[in-house]
Amino acid sequence: MNLNLRAASPDDAASAGEIAYTAFKTIAERHGFPPDFPSAEVATGLIGYLVSRADVYSLMAELDGRIVGSNFLWEENEVAGVGPITVDPAVQNSRIGRRLMEAVIERARVQEIAAVRLVQAAYHGRSLSLYTRLGFVVREPLSLMQGPALRSRVDGTAVRVATDADLDAANALCQRIHGHTRAGELRVALGQGTASVVERDGRLTGYTTGIGFFGHAVGETMQDVEALIGAADAFAGPGFLVPTRDAPLMRWCLQSGLRVVQPMTLMTMGPYTEPRGAFLPSILY
Repeated sequence: MNLNLRAASPDDAASAGEIAYTAFKTIAERHGFPPDFPSAEVATGLIGYLVSRADVYSLMAELDGRIVGSNFLWEENEVAGVGPITVDPAVQNSRIGRRLMEAVIERARVQEIAAVRLVQAAYHGRSLSLYTRLGFVVREPLSLMQGPALRSRVDGTAVRVATDADLDAANALCQRIHGHTRAGELRVALGQGTASVVERDGRLTGYTTGIGFFGHAVGETMQDVEALIGAADAFAGPGFLVPTRDAPLMRWCLQSGLRVVQPMTLMTMGPYTEPRGAFLPSILY
């Protein structure tokens, strides 16, 4: 097999996006779940965005000169996130996915990024097996939630749009809960206008980069995260991720009219600290 891995260019977005859409749709529908991308255009837009970012390592797989897959390593934080990784269904089961994963793991090593994480579809046994063989460890079962905006409030809390002045407090909170910050993602979310904070007694007690597939949230208490969810205008993409072991938060979401779309799994490689507070992961970690 004449497989070549190379850095991506903007011209690759259309081909890689079509493959990403088809690959996710094929696997999801095979298992009776909705696809992550609603259309090839959405997938192409995401791939194009990732290729344009200097802090995302974008990798293409070519077979006999034709793009057959892609993978990405998000390097804006001290913890790197992997994905989306996709392989053309026509050439799956040819170890292309393994090569793409090995390449981003090696990239993290060269960049001296000790912690690498990802979220995989729990129904997909092949990816779970591959990531486990490569050294990833299952850390948290997740539930992807979706539904109508709640437009609810939690007594004693106030949610507002985040500003640059919130950066230090938000990063300090994430450090206390996770043992690391996600400062890079927070800065991007501030620039895009998607970040929000929750306050109690005039003090920042939680924040989110956006309640949705690529957004994460942390809070001192479950009520802080509930306030952020309740204030969201919509849940971007396929939905937002909730730690399934957090039974009170899961119950609150379900009683609020939200539904579980699919189960997912947080997996990590390298240092990991069990969270010490309420949180919502993103599709990266």
